[in-house]
Amino acid sequence: MNDIPNSAPAELEQAAHVLEQSGDYRVLRRLVPRDDFGTRPDGPLLKAVVVDVETTGTDTEHDHIIELGMVCFEYSPDTGEVAWVSDVYDSFEDPGVPIPPESTAIHGITREMVAGHRLDDDAVAELLEDAQWVVAHNAAFDRPLLERRLPVFAGKRWLCSYAELPWAKLGFSSGKLEFLANARGFFYEGHRSEIDCRALLEVLRLPLPRSADNPWQRLLTSGALQSYRIWAIDAPFDSKEALKARGYRWDGQRRCWHRTMSHDEAAAEAPWLKERVYGGRSREVELEVHDALTRYSQRPGRKILRPL
Repeated sequence: MNDIPNSAPAELEQAAHVLEQSGDYRVLRRLVPRDDFGTRPDGPLLKAVVVDVETTGTDTEHDHIIELGMVCFEYSPDTGEVAWVSDVYDSFEDPGVPIPPESTAIHGITREMVAGHRLDDDAVAELLEDAQWVVAHNAAFDRPLLERRLPVFAGKRWLCSYAELPWAKLGFSSGKLEFLANARGFFYEGHRSEIDCRALLEVLRLPLPRSADNPWQRLLTSGALQSYRIWAIDAPFDSKEALKARGYRWDGQRRCWHRTMSHDEAAAEAPWLKERVYGGRSREVELEVHDALTRYSQRPGRKILRPL
C-alpha cells in the first residue's frame, strides 16, 4: 500500500491550480466555515437568518425536529452584498420518540446523540428579534416544523432559496443545494444543520456566473412580491395527469389540486384551466394570496374566488 505524503496547504492549492489550468479537470475545495467574507458594503446593514432542521422524518405535521441550525448574517439592502456572519446557533433536541433508521441513514443523528437535549427557546427568539428575513432552502418543509415547535418563527418574513430562484435560468441544471455548492467550486458534508446553513449562505452570496448580482439580491426582490396559490376546485378526475404535469400538487385534506405561482403566472393560468381541466366550461377557482409572512406556512392566505 502506497503512503500518501502530507502536503502543505500551499502545495495542495498549487497542484489544484495546475489541474484547473489544464482544462481537463475541475477541482472542488472543501467548504471552510468563516464569519468574515472580506467585504465592507457602503451604507447601513440589515440582518437575516439562514435556518435548517434535521428531523425524525418528512411529515411536517407529525414528525419532530432533532437539530436546528441558525446562521445570522449582515447584508446590504441596497446591493444584496453579504458582509459577515454575526451569530450562529446549533442544537439538538430530544424528540421523545425513536428516530427511524432511515432518517438516521440520511443525517447520521442517533437517539443517543440527542438524549437530554432541548432547543433554547429564548436564545432562538433573541436571534430572530431584529432579523428582517428567515431563509431556508426548502421553506415549505422547515417553516411548518419550526412554527409548530417555536411559534416565534410565525411572525417573521420567510424566503425560500429553492422555490423562489429560477436556478435553470441562472445557469444551473439543478436547484439542489449540494449540486449548487459543487457548481460554485466547493463541497461539504451535508445533512447537518449548521453546515447546511453555511453552504447555503456561501451559494447565496457568490456573484452569479451570468450577471453581476448574486442570488441573495434576487431573493430579496422575490420576497417583496405576493404569490398566488390557485385551487382547482372540483377538477374532474381525468384531468389528474394534466394537473400533475403542470406542477399542481394534491392536498389530501381539502381533496383539491393546487399550485403556487406569481401574479403574472396566475393571470395566464386561467385560460389553461378553463380549456384543459374544465373542458371550456365556466367555473370558479380559488386564489389564495400570500406574502412573505404567510408563504410556506400552513396558515391560509387571503382568499379570492375568480370566475374562469
